[in-house]
This record gives sequence, C-alpha cells and structure tokens, in this order.
Amino acid sequence: MIEAVKEFSIGNIRVGGRLPFFLIAGVCVIEDAERTRRIAAELKSICVSQGVDLIFKASYDKANRTSLKSYRGPGLEKGLQLLKEIKTELDLSLLVDFHREQDAAAVAEVADVIQVPAFLCRQTDLVMAAARTGRAVNVKKGQFLAPEDLSSIIDKILSAGNDRILLTERGVSFGYHYLVNDIKGLVRMRRLGFPVVFDATHSTQLPSAGEGVSGGERDLAQPLARSALAAGCDGIFLEVHDQPQGALSDGPSLLPLDRLPALLGELKAIDRIVKKGGRE
Repeated sequence: MIEAVKEFSIGNIRVGGRLPFFLIAGVCVIEDAERTRRIAAELKSICVSQGVDLIFKASYDKANRTSLKSYRGPGLEKGLQLLKEIKTELDLSLLVDFHREQDAAAVAEVADVIQVPAFLCRQTDLVMAAARTGRAVNVKKGQFLAPEDLSSIIDKILSAGNDRILLTERGVSFGYHYLVNDIKGLVRMRRLGFPVVFDATHSTQLPSAGEGVSGGERDLAQPLARSALAAGCDGIFLEVHDQPQGALSDGPSLLPLDRLPALLGELKAIDRIVKKGGRE
C-alpha cells in the first residue's frame, strides 16, 4: 500500500490521503460559451456515471503561446463570468490558472483551485499571491525542475498559512521539442507530503515542434495516465475536446472526449489495486 499524503477538501470533493484518485479535466482554453458548457456537462455526466470525483478546469487566457498570432481566450472578465455560471449551473469544483499577480483575487472569487503555471512556478510574487487567496494551490512543476526543487515552492505557500497544495507533473524537457516523464520522480514528489497530480495530456506535447505551434502525441496520454496511477499518483489531469483536430489551442495533445469513459474504467481498476480498497 502506498503511503498517505495530506488530505483536504477542494470545493465539494476531498483529495489526498488514501482516497480514490480524482480527475482534473476540461478545456485548454475557453473557445466559446456553448462548447465550454457542453464539455463541462459531458465531463460531469461521465464522472458521475463512473464514480470519479471531478474538478473542472479551463483557461480564460493562454499567455504562454508559441506564436503572437495564436488564440489566447476571452480574457479575465468575460472568462471568469462564464466559468462562474458553469460552476453554479453544474455544481462543479473549479480550477483556473493565472499569469499575473494582480489577477489572483479575481480568480479566487470563482475558482476552488488557483493554478500556478509551470513556466512561472518559481516566480515568488505569483506563488505568494496564489497562496494568500486561501484557495487550494496547484503548482505545475516546471519542465526545468527536479522533484525535490518543489520543496522551496511548498515552503513559500506554507509561509502564507496555506497548506492545501497540489503538485502536478507535466513532463521534463529533454533536448529540443521533446518531453519525458520520470516515474521515479512521481514517487519522490509524493514524499514531499502533498497530493501529486499527473498531467497526461501536456506530457505528450512536442513544444514548439510545429510551424509556430506546439505539436503533440495525444495517443500517448492514456498509457501515461495508467503508468502514473500505478506509481501512486493521487489525481490525473486531462485536457479534452470534442474535436481536437479543430481546437484553438494544443489540439495535437488533447484527449478526444469520447475516449474518456473507457480510460476512467482502466484508471479505477489500477487505482484500486494500488490503494488496496479504493472505491468499487
């Protein structure tokens, strides 16, 4: 049996300890209100039928795009208003990422989890702004960090009196335009004492490998997710889309929504074996 990590509440679910795995899933970026609502509703329906706890995620602004011409999203005000409506209508826990210190308070009014992006995870002012909101904080581990390097980021968040921390792995830079995943690193991250999430879709990215965009190998997301739960991860992070080939952001790495039910069935089976007594 794997060792327990800190257990705490996020919105209407509990995470950590030796609880069954939870899912963070949603759209890479808000493309339009109708599609975002529909995907959120389908995700909730799938997760309820599978008995898996869901935290819906969406971005109002993708500040880290390869090209200046790439779509970024509707922006802070319109994006948060839509996410607030979806959260209320569907009774969802919600994760939202942010990129500017001054946006933390507005994001925290809507989100149950405020996410620090991987490339910004060592920016002290940004981390502290997230921590001071009192919301749970999801730290995306930078592609340039070793697992143990997260301990300094954890200390920053704890110094603000916030101990509701998620640590998310999303691949490590390996040469040019490629990411690798270290299963041993997932175990070492959990030894820091907080729930570890594995981002299975961003881990399949080929950064800046396309013509002005990032490529991806979405078919690898499913085996990666299975491997992460076998290593004892507490949660899985997936960005999904009903038509990935037409998505406005990260299309090559997005999981087709219709593949999710079968994948969750596989993940539940693995999680039960690893945790010896998870949800049936």
